[in-house]
Amino acid sequence: MGWDYALVHLYYNIPPAALLTACYYPFCTKLDVYKILFLVIIAVASTTPWDSYLIRRRIWTYPSDAIVGPTLFNIPAEEIFFFVIQTYNTSLLYLLASKPTFHPIYLRGGKLLHDGRRLRTWRWIAAVFLVAAILLGAAMIAQNGRGLYMGLIIVWAGPFILSLWMLAYQLLINLPASNTLFPVLAPTLYLWIVDTIALRRGTWVIQSGTKLGWHMWDGLDVEEAFFFLVTNTLIVFGLVAFDNALAILNTFPCQFPAVAPLPSPVQLVKALLFSPSHYQDDRILGLQEALKRLRKKSRSFYLASGCFEGRLRIDLILLYSFCRVADDLVDNASSGAEARQWIVKLTEYLDICYSKTAGKSTSRDAFIRSAFPAQAQSALLLLPTAYLSPTPLHDLVRGFETDLDFSTGQFPIADEPKLKIYGSRVAGTVAELCLELAFHHSNGQNTQQERQEIVQAGGRMGIALQYVNIARDIAVDVKNNRVYIPTSWLDSKGLRPEDVLKDPSSLMVEALRQRLLDEAMGIYEEAKGAIELLPSQSRGPMRVAVESYVEIGRLLRESGYKVKAGRATVPKRRRLRVAWTALRKG
Repeated sequence: MGWDYALVHLYYNIPPAALLTACYYPFCTKLDVYKILFLVIIAVASTTPWDSYLIRRRIWTYPSDAIVGPTLFNIPAEEIFFFVIQTYNTSLLYLLASKPTFHPIYLRGGKLLHDGRRLRTWRWIAAVFLVAAILLGAAMIAQNGRGLYMGLIIVWAGPFILSLWMLAYQLLINLPASNTLFPVLAPTLYLWIVDTIALRRGTWVIQSGTKLGWHMWDGLDVEEAFFFLVTNTLIVFGLVAFDNALAILNTFPCQFPAVAPLPSPVQLVKALLFSPSHYQDDRILGLQEALKRLRKKSRSFYLASGCFEGRLRIDLILLYSFCRVADDLVDNASSGAEARQWIVKLTEYLDICYSKTAGKSTSRDAFIRSAFPAQAQSALLLLPTAYLSPTPLHDLVRGFETDLDFSTGQFPIADEPKLKIYGSRVAGTVAELCLELAFHHSNGQNTQQERQEIVQAGGRMGIALQYVNIARDIAVDVKNNRVYIPTSWLDSKGLRPEDVLKDPSSLMVEALRQRLLDEAMGIYEEAKGAIELLPSQSRGPMRVAVESYVEIGRLLRESGYKVKAGRATVPKRRRLRVAWTALRKG
């Protein structure tokens, strides 16, 4: 009996697990726990028979004075724990790296499969290579000589890797290297170092007659290095396949109407076996465009979107895309007359969406394709109007009319009530729509009365965030001859809107910026309690969305903040810290 192997875990495997757990804990969801448990069970079940065989064949051994004693199928308890801790650590690293990733945009349907990367070609090239490797491994086993250990690794792991590759090749090829290569290579290198230490100490021993005799470096056999590379590859491939299945289930509601919060293995396999020829390429392209708009126009909400999951995240991104496109159509019009035409068309679009006539879907699609530019069409086609109320959307469009008044030389924000109405229309409505989506996709038990109160508080929160937006964008709005500071506030300082247009950075304007922020923070403090009443799966992410934007207001109260394109910007590390802190609250 000895403690050498147990001490390897204590010194080298458990500390990284504790660190990764502490880092990821605020972001962790029930679905993440499900993924990890799923992978751990598969890892233990698939590795135990193979490991037991190697021990019985004495390909590797464990000195009696290096292990505590208990075994399962000849496998020391410490080795079983290693299956668990390696899978856990690599899984957490993968989850950390892929948290912001929006997996649906990496799917490819029948039309998209023939892009420049020729995914199908790469799929079969890799498959042929893996089959050849498995056959080579079988030949090495048949020789029963120095290549036995390497052959057993290849023949054991090869079929699993081949299966996962054939099912999840789209994401494995398309995902960023930070999602795939990094969570494979980082723990592999670390375990190479740990294994070198253990081999030199004699914690476990590989029999010389079954190994090639090659070394990565002094003390690390090439078989051991290959083993850790292969096992981490298996873990990451398994997680990517899981996310591939979730992406399919969540992206195509027509094919998969109901998706459980924790999909069963059967449902996951059905998704992976769903033919890409049946994917909706137009929907995938629309999601790609929507995410591109979000990433470009709102880094705060882009960060927050990564905290939402499943179809709620998809629909929130589509809602933002519609709001952004509608706003841009009006703002970027060449004249006031053209801008008013866009408002009329957007109103007609909403009327068609919410009409009760038969065939409205066909007429809606035809209207969109005939009335709107190509780059705007996907945002209108994919807006989930089936479970959004029409009133906030109509109010949002009416809010654009206020912006048009500036083009006629007017300054329509005469006083604070007018400012509040404007904020309610262009931002309070969006907050209400976000909450409607949260309630639709949750299994929360809020009563109708509670939902109404939460939506009302959300509308007020939207006004607060719009005040922050106005305070941030004073200089940017001036370039468009717009002044959203109430004229009555300007009068109190002896100013006119024209004075702001001339000098948006004056001390008096700065004082009014701070007044806007005071009003925003007051509304924020009054309304933020409603977040805690939201369903658990959307509470934390919604808090991140709010706090990420409120942080802009906090930044504007500081001196020396960074300005980019005329706007104050929150540094990325600070945004991440805000998100992490917001999620820690539960």
